[in-house]
Amino acid sequence: MDVTDAEFYNSALVAILPMALCYPGRADSGDAPPRPECAKLWRDRLLQQLPEIELTLLVGTYAQDHVLGGGRMTDRVRNFDAYLPNYLPLPHPSWRSRGWMMRNPWFEEEVLPVVRRRVAQVLRR
Repeated sequence: MDVTDAEFYNSALVAILPMALCYPGRADSGDAPPRPECAKLWRDRLLQQLPEIELTLLVGTYAQDHVLGGGRMTDRVRNFDAYLPNYLPLPHPSWRSRGWMMRNPWFEEEVLPVVRRRVAQVLRR
C-alpha cells in the first residue's frame, strides 16, 4: 500500500476490521469461513462508530461477499474501478494468493498502482 508504519498503526487513520470477532475453527484448507452471525451482531454497530471512512479495502472473498454481494473475487478485483471511490476489492494476502498473482499479472500492473494512489490520497489529506 506504500504507507509508513506510523501511518498504518495510527488508529486515527487506519482501522482493521475482521469479518468476525470469533475464531471460526479449522477447515481442510486452513481456517473455516467466518460465521455469518458474527458480522451481523457487531459489524454495523462498529462501523457506525467510524463515521469518516473514506476508503474500505475489501480484502478477500468473504469481505467482498458481505459488502458487495455474491460474485467472483477475480472479477471484482479486475473491475475494481466500478467500486471506487469508497471500496477497493483485493485478494487475500495468504500463501495461496501467490498462484493467483502469477495467473493474474494485471493485478500488480493495473490495480496496485491505483491502490497506492487512492490510499495516499486518503491518508495524506
